[in-house]
Amino acid sequence: MSTTRLLVLGLVVGHGTTHGYAIHHELVLWDADKWANVKWGSIYHALRQLTKEGKLASVEDPSGRVDYRITDEGHEAFMLLLRGALSDGGAHADLLSAGLAFLTALPRAEAIALLERRRAALEEERERTATIVGAGPDRAWKTPGTEHVPEMFALWHGNADHALQWTSGLIERLRGGAYTMADDVRA
Repeated sequence: MSTTRLLVLGLVVGHGTTHGYAIHHELVLWDADKWANVKWGSIYHALRQLTKEGKLASVEDPSGRVDYRITDEGHEAFMLLLRGALSDGGAHADLLSAGLAFLTALPRAEAIALLERRRAALEEERERTATIVGAGPDRAWKTPGTEHVPEMFALWHGNADHALQWTSGLIERLRGGAYTMADDVRA
């Protein structure tokens, strides 16, 4: 799953019609060049590839600037990427962050259901790593010089625990009416 594709599609959806410079400018404001490693070239590569795949339509104006708009196929791809980003329990902070940027494009109940899937995956990860972390020094790390490897599992366990708490909090905030979602009446 590509964070850059999700970001580019989401911004085109949000703007209706836009061009590469506007997408780049917004992503720089979001610091996506840092947390998602989105570079100028990757934006234009994504725009060209998404156009080639029929997910975006492009129109060149008289000045030579190319504007992009989403197609029906592109909107489906955006929603698929968004749903995957929000339900994935893996340690993909860039993908989750991109999904959160477009969270309100979903109906409230669907966003909650996707986050509940994420929470279930995080619970499984926390349980899996807890057994390794809990094994302590009795766990046989056969290769000399690898006695520190349990620190990696402790990190993963702590990350899953924190992500689980945060995800549960977001679910509760959404249940409480936080944010204007796609199916809410907009003023």
